[in-house]
Amino acid sequence: MSVELTTPSLIPTLPGYTYVDEGIFRAEQERIFEQMWFCAVRSADLDRPGAWRTVQIGRESVLISRTRKGGIRAFYNVCRHRGVKLRMEEQGVAARSFQCPYHAWTYDFDGRLIAAPNLTKMPDIDRDEYGLVKVHIREYLGYVWVCLADEPPSFELDVMGAIEERLGDVKAIEGYDVANLSLGRRVRYEVKANWKLIIENFMECYHCATIHPELTEVLPEFADGLAAQYFVGHGADFGDDIKGFTVDGSEGLDRIPGIDEDQDRRYYAITIKPTVFVNLVPDHVIIHRMFPLAADRTVVECDWLYVPSVVESGKDVSASVELFHRVNQQDFDACERCQPAMSSKVYAKGGVLVPSEHHIAAFHDWVSGKVGDVTPSS
Repeated sequence: MSVELTTPSLIPTLPGYTYVDEGIFRAEQERIFEQMWFCAVRSADLDRPGAWRTVQIGRESVLISRTRKGGIRAFYNVCRHRGVKLRMEEQGVAARSFQCPYHAWTYDFDGRLIAAPNLTKMPDIDRDEYGLVKVHIREYLGYVWVCLADEPPSFELDVMGAIEERLGDVKAIEGYDVANLSLGRRVRYEVKANWKLIIENFMECYHCATIHPELTEVLPEFADGLAAQYFVGHGADFGDDIKGFTVDGSEGLDRIPGIDEDQDRRYYAITIKPTVFVNLVPDHVIIHRMFPLAADRTVVECDWLYVPSVVESGKDVSASVELFHRVNQQDFDACERCQPAMSSKVYAKGGVLVPSEHHIAAFHDWVSGKVGDVTPSS
């Protein structure tokens, strides 16, 4: 007699303590955020020579700036003399150089040490050797990606490979011309939840019918609980009576010229580990960048990008922004409701995933491969 083997309906999640334990979060900082390509800033935010931004990546503060020749450089935000943070603020424009506010060690925009009190009396100091410590960078999709690893992993495999894995072909994103779109709106969210909860939420749509009435009105198939990321190359179709990816289904804005006909009236979602979500619709692109700051605190910056003429002409983008802004608020509220229960004794061994969530198990396996050997600190 043969026995038919089937995949069980319920498979386990990560244990609850992995979302609250500070020792595990420190390991994630060291082994994930500080070793992988991290999407830090939008290139266009560095709009002139001397423009700079500071970004917290894992345990490190990184200073990213535009050089006089128009290039972009990234450095550890640490003076080589006594370790002072060169810039405490999140952004600004330096007139000529970066000067330490403690002892006035001064660096040019390429990171070279160019001045310091009594420096001429210390001829043995190599100005390049004692320049700011550089960080690896790549520009892609209009953003600056940085990697703190001594030997960074393959950008093509880790970042572009995630797009290929989701869309079936990395070239499928090229028609959206993301790097040349313009910023129409940016919203910063302070989420009191672990970064993994936010990723898991984005990856599934089992919750969509429960908490996303506006989204399921625009994308009716989401009400069935299968996320667009579940199928390679699949884009969720707009509803028959929906004119655009807007909060009320009204007409959208200027369509991105380069997208294919089979990409029209469809929504695609991509997760790029560790902390980026890309959302593609015919007339705009939405980029989420996560900055995990503590086991129970994550900052999410969300950019809405449009064809330049839409932004330059001052067209009203509020209907398209409002749709995903509500989705974000609904999602982050759900994650914040989860976070306190992660430390409950009844969730110590975790919970379960139903069939439409089974693909999240691959994310859990990936996390376990990075930090699964870490003993909880409490």
